[in-house]
Parts: sequence; structure tokens; C-alpha cells
Amino acid sequence: MNGPTVLAVILNYRTAEMTLRALGAAVRAMETIAGGIVVVDNDSRDGSFERMRDAVAAEGWDREGRVRVIASGRNGGYGAGNNAGVRAGLPDGTAPDLVYVLNSDAFPEPDAITRLLDHLDAHPEVGFAGSRIVGEDGASCRSAFRFPSIAGEFEAAARTGPVSRLLARHIVAPPIPDGTACVDWLMGASVMMRRAMLDEIGLFDEGFFLYFEETDLCLRAARAGWTSVYVPESRVLHLGSVSTGMGSWRRTPRYWFDSRLRYFVKNHGPAYAAAATVAHVVGGLIWRARRLLTGQPPCDPPRFLSDLTGHALTRGFAAATGPRRTG
Repeated sequence: MNGPTVLAVILNYRTAEMTLRALGAAVRAMETIAGGIVVVDNDSRDGSFERMRDAVAAEGWDREGRVRVIASGRNGGYGAGNNAGVRAGLPDGTAPDLVYVLNSDAFPEPDAITRLLDHLDAHPEVGFAGSRIVGEDGASCRSAFRFPSIAGEFEAAARTGPVSRLLARHIVAPPIPDGTACVDWLMGASVMMRRAMLDEIGLFDEGFFLYFEETDLCLRAARAGWTSVYVPESRVLHLGSVSTGMGSWRRTPRYWFDSRLRYFVKNHGPAYAAAATVAHVVGGLIWRARRLLTGQPPCDPPRFLSDLTGHALTRGFAAATGPRRTG
């Protein structure tokens, strides 16, 4: 096979069977593409590594030099696990031209990876190409976003028509584009990126355990002059939040607040982070007042606003900067 080499990275955490399903879809989608796939077990400690290693051997994918399974050695989160896969390189140990990150609960259609590769091949200024994400019902999900901002935090929390119309240019999750479109950042469930860009800006910041790491990476790329593009012809089925359990959270976990705070402080400074939190709280109070009048059901996990406020006060904005590990 000729052309650019692609390294697909699939990160597993205690979902071995689902990861193997994603791997099977990726193997089929990579049939005509030079490169290989590395599956990273993120210190599951539940037999996942052995189960996936044995399954890959049974399929003969390891002997073909197309797939290998590695252990991260520690659960440093989403960014650290994917970084381990990127650093491992192709199954023969060489560095790829392009890196494709696929979630363990995401299943690309047969031409999905090729579509991303073709777009990057035709547009050298593009650093990231992301897929159309669809749910089990076939409906498209939002996977192309604007960067978070003070105004965006207020709009997202207020959930009120007049506010959303006034701040339309700042909505973080705008309507799904009808066609190929330049965007600020892309969901990390299925995204391809240039290794040359990663060599320039660094890998995922491992200071984020989970959430906001792909937002941060795309922002660093944008500041370096690279663009991110949504490629709807690349379709990927995504079950969503299987490893994280986000859909069933009873309370928002601390690591989400840590990541959010780190993103704002690192990229915009402590004062901006404080203003963004205040904007979110004020917007959230507007939404809750509206709920009392309309009887609408809650949208946030229980005690979200108090948890957000308490985290901001006790964590301290300056502490969110910490050591910056960017790969």
C-alpha cells in the first residue's frame, strides 16, 4: 500500500469486548491504508489487556503487522493513554504521517477513515479532520464546536431563547454543519491529525485527566496556524460515554471540574476563568428561575451549580495551571 501512513490509536479502559468491536471496524476501514493500529489498555486491571492480546493473536492481526496491543502502565487519563499509543508508533515501531484517534465505543463505516485521510491529503493547511458522529438511531450528533468562552458559558447555562439569539456567535455547540466546514474543535471520538503538527505543538496535555483535552489541543493548533475541519462524509457510530458513565452521573465528578478550570486558566488566565465561572453560575440561576415558572425538568446533574462554585473556591484558580505536561 502506498500513500501516507496512518497510526490508529484505540484506548481501552475496562471495556475489552467493545474495544475489540471497535478494533474490528477499524481493521476493515484500514484495509487499503498504509499503517497500523495500536490498542492501549489504560491500566484496566480487569484482564482487558490479556483478553485483547489473545483476541488479536487469534485473528492473526499481530502476525500481519497491522495491530498490536500495549499496556500504558498507569491510568493517567484519556490524553495520557492516547499519548502512549502515539509514542509507541506503528506496529513496526516507526513514526506515522498521520494519527487517527478512535474511541473504544465508536465504530467507523468502511470508508470513514479513508475520507479523513483524503481530506488531509488534499488540504495541507488542515491539522485535524473529524467525522460525522451518529447515534444508534442513525441521527447525527454534535461533534464540531466553538471554543469555550465567557459568553458561551453564560449562553449554555441560561438555555433561554433570547440569550441564545443574542449570543449566537458564541454558542459552543452550534447546529450540525450541513457540509464540510472549518470549526474550532472536534470531538475526539473519531479524529485524524497530522504528526507534523503534533511535533510542532505537542501531544495531549496530560494535566487533563478526562474532558477538555481535545479542546485544548485544537486551540494550541489554531494558535499555531492549523485549522480543524468537520468532514461529514466520514461517518462513525458512537455509543457515547461507555467508559466514563457520563450519561448516568449522579454528581459531576471532580475531574470534570478540574479539567474545565485547567482549560480556562491555562489558556486565558485566572481572571478569565473566574469570569467564566461567574457567567455560568448566573446563567444557571436564570435557567432555574425559568424552570420554576415553566415546570421544565432539570438538565444538570444534582447540585451542579453548587459543586461548580465550591470547586472554583476551594481549588483555587492559580492551582489549575500546575505543571504543564503537553507531550
